Amino acid sequence: MLFPKLFAFVGAALPYLVSSLSISDVTSKSASIYTKRDTVSDILTAVEDAATCTACEALLVVLKVLAHTGNDNFVNVITEICMLAGVEDSDVCTGAIALEGPILAHDLRQMTIGTRTSTLFCLTVFGLCQWPEIEAYNVPMTAKPVKSRPSPSGGKPLQVVHISDIHVDLSYKTGSSYSCTKNICCRPYTAADEPGVTEFPAGEYGNHACDSPVTLEESLYSAIENLVPNRAFTIFTGDVVEGAVWLVNDTEVTNDLEDAYTRMKGLGEAYGVVGNHDAAPVNSFPPASVDTTISTQWAYDVLSSEWKSMIGSTAAAEVESNYGSYSVLTSEGLRLISVNTNFWYKQNFWLYEATMDRDPSGQLAWLVAELEAAETAGERVWLMGHMPMGSSGAFHDQSQYFDQIIQRFDATIAALFFGHTHQDEFEVAYSTPAAPSPNTAVMVSYIAPALTPTSGNPTFRVYDIDPVTFAVLDYTVYYTNISSPTYQSGPTWEKLYSVKETYGALLSPPVTDSSAELTPSFWHNLTVLFENNDAVYQAWYARRGRDYSDATCTGDCKTSSICQLRASQSQYNCVTVSPGINFKRDELTTHTHGECGGSAAVPILASFTGSGMSGFQNALVATMGDSFLNTTVPSNYTVAGWNL
Repeated sequence: MLFPKLFAFVGAALPYLVSSLSISDVTSKSASIYTKRDTVSDILTAVEDAATCTACEALLVVLKVLAHTGNDNFVNVITEICMLAGVEDSDVCTGAIALEGPILAHDLRQMTIGTRTSTLFCLTVFGLCQWPEIEAYNVPMTAKPVKSRPSPSGGKPLQVVHISDIHVDLSYKTGSSYSCTKNICCRPYTAADEPGVTEFPAGEYGNHACDSPVTLEESLYSAIENLVPNRAFTIFTGDVVEGAVWLVNDTEVTNDLEDAYTRMKGLGEAYGVVGNHDAAPVNSFPPASVDTTISTQWAYDVLSSEWKSMIGSTAAAEVESNYGSYSVLTSEGLRLISVNTNFWYKQNFWLYEATMDRDPSGQLAWLVAELEAAETAGERVWLMGHMPMGSSGAFHDQSQYFDQIIQRFDATIAALFFGHTHQDEFEVAYSTPAAPSPNTAVMVSYIAPALTPTSGNPTFRVYDIDPVTFAVLDYTVYYTNISSPTYQSGPTWEKLYSVKETYGALLSPPVTDSSAELTPSFWHNLTVLFENNDAVYQAWYARRGRDYSDATCTGDCKTSSICQLRASQSQYNCVTVSPGINFKRDELTTHTHGECGGSAAVPILASFTGSGMSGFQNALVATMGDSFLNTTVPSNYTVAGWNL
């Protein structure tokens, strides 16, 4: 899902600690902090007015001291800060931090301050550090053969459905309030939210303030049956579970997965992906190397069981043993590889170990082995994941390593398929990623829009596929207009647009032949059209947002959004790091309607004003006592020579 809500709640409390770290440049006042400080109190005083990466890491020293006193103390202090700041309702603060706090405390206990790990942690949570240089690494692979993408066969196209981010809320209650203080509504959180009491009753088929009710999910499957009766198969790029993540536990996620996949089996041949919400806590996917009693194996076991009838017993066994990833040959002869991208996601906080894994759980090595086998067998491959690897949610290092693999196997892989952003998007990969051009465009990532109404109209895609090369020839987006006056009587699903009909004739040369592939150069040339024809771009921008809003995207917004379309490596996506909470921006919303039409992050950022460090200090004293401020920081908490 686009918004990693649980960590947004937990992390929203942490940036409150640095709300008094002014956004101004480092001045002589803040420069004076660069001397050795020995106690918690010394550090809190020293960083009060500094807005630097070093000051952020100094705050981590204090949090590390706190984490070493135990998970309970860490959770209690951060919960107190969350409630003090009024970041969220008290039950959200309590529930979210109880789930996510122990993972953050684990990180802090493991990391040494002043290292790459602490820099990346400060970047992700506080926006006060910049991305470090990528660690050079050549992914081990066989030599690339002289081979090019095959030409279209001219055969009768297959139809393949792509759905993503359904986020079904089994606790959705028709008639309950769609106007609430939580991140998703349409649940009776209070007596005033109950049906028959509230002045804002939710309809039967969903609301923009709420995740999908089961009725909407069933309407989607019915529409697919009616509109695409001859589909070859369906792909689902992850995120079943709804967004009330402060309440989500293993039992609820299990129930959600079992319920959704039981219904999805009615579609026939279908292939799934692990989403970042498809575990509890959200984003919690410990790699094999992490020493913890907290495991996500139960989620892989559930997915293996639910997918077995759809992907076969061999692939299902691989899901169970290979951290949710699997490879399978479809009945049409296509090699479909589903990879767990959560091991490259910067808000999977299990990844912030003392020395961060280059290849968590060996997923890159496994992917290479599968692609080499497919190449040897002469198979064409679709590669599926949840998070697009050009997303700013992807670690720069792993995104670059992943792109090495894509470049190596660009003649074997027909296309990549993702979800997560909730938007109707694409990304182009280049052999010259720092200098995109039509001649160096080598691969396309197809990023599907979501079902959940929280980010636009409910939507799905249908691809026209070459039956031999498995290249994408066209796709059509279908949607239902949630603002229609007849929507709550039953959604009407209709065609929104098709790529070739909308853009093919506008390109030079035109691409209108039904048997022609939508090549990587086609998609690059479309971005050039966006640059040169603003009317076409603004129409695309509306479709990107699932035709829900009439917001426009101009100036820096437009430049940045086109840059994102040309970034298969996250280091080139033009998203800058700046102080404050980066959760929504970092998940590709730099150019969404929320950002360009009015920042969705502003209400959260506006919460972090006032007491700052004094609030943190008060919470520490209330939980730990005055004596905690006099705690001496052990010298091994920081790298040798690191001083504040």
